[in-house]
Amino acid sequence: MRFIFSGGGTGGHIYPAITLIDNIKQRHPSAQILYVGTKNGLEADIIPKEDIPFVTINIEGFARRATIKNLAVAAKALWSLCKAYRIIKKFNPDAVIGTGGYVSGPILLTAALLKIPTLVQDQNAIPGITNKILAKFVTKIACGYESACQHFPTAKTVLTGNPIRHSVLEYSRCAAAKALQLDENKKTILVTGGSRGARRINEAMVSVYKYFINDPSVQFLHITGKTEYDRVIQNLKKNNIDIKTANNIFIKPYLYNMPKALAAADIAVSRAGAIGLSEITACGIPSILIPYPYAAENHQEFNARALVKHDAAVMILNSELTGKRLLNELQKLLASPKHLTAMSVNSKAMGHPEAAKTIVDIIFSIIKNKK
Repeated sequence: MRFIFSGGGTGGHIYPAITLIDNIKQRHPSAQILYVGTKNGLEADIIPKEDIPFVTINIEGFARRATIKNLAVAAKALWSLCKAYRIIKKFNPDAVIGTGGYVSGPILLTAALLKIPTLVQDQNAIPGITNKILAKFVTKIACGYESACQHFPTAKTVLTGNPIRHSVLEYSRCAAAKALQLDENKKTILVTGGSRGARRINEAMVSVYKYFINDPSVQFLHITGKTEYDRVIQNLKKNNIDIKTANNIFIKPYLYNMPKALAAADIAVSRAGAIGLSEITACGIPSILIPYPYAAENHQEFNARALVKHDAAVMILNSELTGKRLLNELQKLLASPKHLTAMSVNSKAMGHPEAAKTIVDIIFSIIKNKK
């Protein structure tokens, strides 16, 4: 069997595709995969490292306001349809799957017009414009959030949750804490702003550390992001916080095994990217979410609100984030064990740990129905 995948721009579009590809390969080791992206997108770095065949099309997103540049972008979009047609005809896929980003537009649209089974996997609570357009043409749409379903045709839309790495659920809390050299008897607070870090979160944590340093009941595992690490350490020194002598503050620039950190965490302080939240809910972790305010369509805020609505998270808008506010929210959660437990149950209820399997089942079903 042969499959084309396309998605790019951010890891939130790329890693779901990789997870689905892994699931397909587990079922059908002989399956052939081709990934279509752009040469300048993050996918051009990530996908070849996964040993997945990779080809590119030349396309970019339209500016949100009318500009002369949009004329050039439109010309590229038309040319990209021609390139997509050649790619599809040469590879002859059984199905084409898009995981978001404007790069997936030409290849999904062309495949749909050629009557090839197609599926869009939308990760966010509010869909992006590319997926809204593709929804009119593709065979099926798999939504990560219930709120996204209302934006798509009901007959072809399925709430599946977002595909997450199988390793996210591999570790016990005890084993994860031991591997990370954490004390399993303390409440563990995981702080992360994603792979690149989040400066506002990193800065707000200073007030938190001033209050909790050497507290015997809690510990912090703080992933700053590689480019932010030195700044965080210097900032802590300026505030007379010595993490070398602190017994409950563990700060790292990057963590290559986030599934262990998630397994060890009792509370997460995080941005609100769709895949990160899917992993948090699959693990049943209560969270304090600070949505990135410049995400497309402000989707991170909508993602966070979906968890807040079900009392699985607390949200602080980026513009309202201060060290005092973050400290206050943490204090309230830690002072209410029953509420924290209820939030954990609610978070777990929102998780979809079998999402990848469900989506791949759908992919095979649309291929079968085509035949």
